[in-house]
Amino acid sequence: MLSAKTLFTTQNSSSVENEFAVYIHIPFCSERCDYCAFTTFTKYAHLQTRYIDACIREIDLAKAADLLRPSTSVYIGGGTPSLIAPDELLRLLRHLDHYLDAEITVECNPESFTEDLCAALSAGGVNRISLGIQSLVPSVLRDLGRTNHQGSVQKSLSLIRQYRFPSHSVDIIYGSNAEKNDDLLYTLNTIFELDPELPHISAYALTVEKGTPLAGDPSRHPDEDRQATYYETIDNFLSRKGFSWYEISNWAKPDHQCRHNKVYWTGKPYLAIGCGAHGYDGYSRYWNTSSIMKYLEMTESGILPRAGEETLNDNDRKLELLFLKLRTSDGVPQSALDFTDELADLVTLVSGRYVLTQRGRLLANEVAHRLRIPI
Repeated sequence: MLSAKTLFTTQNSSSVENEFAVYIHIPFCSERCDYCAFTTFTKYAHLQTRYIDACIREIDLAKAADLLRPSTSVYIGGGTPSLIAPDELLRLLRHLDHYLDAEITVECNPESFTEDLCAALSAGGVNRISLGIQSLVPSVLRDLGRTNHQGSVQKSLSLIRQYRFPSHSVDIIYGSNAEKNDDLLYTLNTIFELDPELPHISAYALTVEKGTPLAGDPSRHPDEDRQATYYETIDNFLSRKGFSWYEISNWAKPDHQCRHNKVYWTGKPYLAIGCGAHGYDGYSRYWNTSSIMKYLEMTESGILPRAGEETLNDNDRKLELLFLKLRTSDGVPQSALDFTDELADLVTLVSGRYVLTQRGRLLANEVAHRLRIPI
């Protein structure tokens, strides 16, 4: 088996001070889900090797522009990264420098998570798998325009345990009009029957994104009150399982919080690689072209494939960071929130910081309107 050192150039252990993440976007999918607004394509599978070449070229361009440094986390997302040949994924990862204790995550779909892929990722130094389940109820999956079945989920979770990945997560989406509370509980209970030691779970409310098939069918738009009830169901269920929430949509066992996502929520910089990927350098947000052909042409011509950027002023940057931190269990400084009695059951004071209650998490945007930059 190949070792992680065979594939990666490693640096000494990282620290909070040098947090720097790399996000790599893989835009290929076998089918497009009805709710998905990400940059994904179902008709360009023949371009996969050329696309990996282009991502490697973009990494080289970023290095040449002094935009890349050793990373504390790498996240390959999509789309469906597990559709890419294992050797191609590892060839891509081989091009990045990272710290010895870096978190390396690959998103996978149960239908394309094979033992060959699992073995290659494990041998190649990937130490975290994020498995997109969404639901285990066929009628709910159909309403989401999603394909997977319980057998593929069971096989995938078994492989993750067999190859001893240090951490892994499952994603679910709740609140489809086809989903009843019993359906949600079935999905949750079955996940833990299949994987009793699951260390992390992300649960996202179904949202209506412009331009999607879901957006075009108002009869399928989710009911926010019902979603709020489902959120409470999820939070209470996971609390009984020994999980703690650390961001509104994320729960983990001790030592299994997603390091990469915490980079986003704490305002640290992250480099974007790939078609449609978004990045942040600490001052400006930027995004790559969402046209796969233009992405290939630009990188192959030696041009960083940027489509635009937005530079934040100091106040906007500070307020955005407060909003992100408000969504986490770390909360915000007491001086950053204009507290009134109306917020009494939405936040609680913990060691000088306001932290959202369960109800507050459901009304986080209303609380965010009271944020202010501490003097």
